[in-house]
This record gives sequence, structure tokens and C-alpha cells, in this order.
Amino acid sequence: MATKSTKPRVKKKNVDLPKTVAEAKQLEETVGYWHLTDDEMLLRSPEPEDELKTSDSWRTFRIMGEFVNGFDELATITQGVSIFGSARTPEDDPMYAAARETGALLGAAGFEIITGGGPGIMEAANRGAHDVGGKSVGCNIQLPFEQMPNPYLTKSLTFKYFMVRKTMFIKYSNAYVIFPGGFGTMDELFEALTLIQTRKIRNFPVVLFGSQYWQGLLQWITTTMLREKYINTEDLGLIHLTDSPKDAVDFIIKTCNAGIDNGKPA
Repeated sequence: MATKSTKPRVKKKNVDLPKTVAEAKQLEETVGYWHLTDDEMLLRSPEPEDELKTSDSWRTFRIMGEFVNGFDELATITQGVSIFGSARTPEDDPMYAAARETGALLGAAGFEIITGGGPGIMEAANRGAHDVGGKSVGCNIQLPFEQMPNPYLTKSLTFKYFMVRKTMFIKYSNAYVIFPGGFGTMDELFEALTLIQTRKIRNFPVVLFGSQYWQGLLQWITTTMLREKYINTEDLGLIHLTDSPKDAVDFIIKTCNAGIDNGKPA
């Protein structure tokens, strides 16, 4: 027998829209003010009063447009390397210096650096590529809080949807370099490993930078996860751990060249 849904409905608050730019800026600076993102609109449960123009089916056109724009803007990126890490890493942190050096070495070797376009590790990697006159790409994302593009970008894009942005990272990258970071960094790491493990994409280099930071996670993976047989021993070979920018770049170059020698795209 069907029963009436008891799923709670959140009552919408009537919020007056700002009438001037000054009011809008004041509202954004209000403590607790939340910017509603397109991702939140897409992933929320439908409500009875939703109109056609805000429905999921209509929203697919905006998503399609974002894919088209991303493909057009990044079509010339053929030797991209995506570098991930925390936006909270300060300029005086050793990891910032290491990411900058890594970006510079990759740029000098002819690779195009792709990051999330923000501060911290992203800024450092873009800055390194910029130092040597290389291509420095930032794929920023619309967030509830503002994240300004860093000043070391030769090409800057802003995406509304995480899934579109993540597709751009995967599609235009020949390798990933993962510096210490938080949930977003872990998300990019495990998505790449999952796609490689399931052979949805080619086996490209995934470099973890900073052995001290990653040792706890790697110990858990090599003991608990492997012991429970949720992964195979071969899966451990998908990760290259290093503390050296030169070693990271040498590994990427070696792996990409091996791909070319085997008749596969680097």
C-alpha cells in the first residue's frame, strides 16, 4: 500500500533582491550569506513549484553550452599536465616553492600547465609555467564564496558545473601531479585512479608529491584496502610518489615518451 511521502520540505524564505550594486556587495559581505550555485540547483531534489525554465531538462542546454565552450577554448592544449593541491598553501610554504619549480620544469619541457586557477598550489604551478614563458591555464569554478583567478594565467576559464570542469582536466591532461590538499584534491586524485583502473581512460602518470603528507593514506591503501582485496597489487603501480620536482617531471617525460614509442598518444 502506497504511503504519503514524509520527506520534509524546506520552506523558502522571501529574500529581497538588491536594487543597487552597493546593496549587492553589502549582501555578499554578510556573515553566513550563501551564493546559490548552478551545481546546487542541478543536484537538488525537484520541488512541486519548479517551472519548466528552471527544470533539469532545460538546464541540460546550459551544461551543453559549457562543454562546447570548454572544448573550444582548450582545443589547442595537446601536452597538458594538471597540477592539484590546496588553495590554502601560503607563498612561504615549501610546497608552494616545489609546485612553482615543478610548473617551471614542465613548462620548460614543453608541457602546458593546467590548474584550478585559484591561489595556493594552483597559483604556484601557474607561476612556474609563467616564469619560463610557458602556457598557464586556469579552470576556475563558481563557488558560494569568491575564488579569484591568480595573476599568472595565459588562459582563464570559469565553469559553473564541477562535472564539466573535471572533464576538461581529464581530457586535456597527459599527467596529474597531486600536491598536499583537502577534499577537492582527494576528489581529483581518486577520480583519475578510478578511471584508469576501470580502463575508462588511458593509463597516464599520477604523481603524488610530498611523501610525509601522503604516507598515512598510502599505508592504509597498501594494508587495509589491499588486504581486504578491494584493489589488486597491480593497482598500487598507478601511483608515483616523490619529493623532488625534477623526479616528478622526469617520470612524466619518461612515461609519456614510452606511450609514444608504443604507438599510443602521450
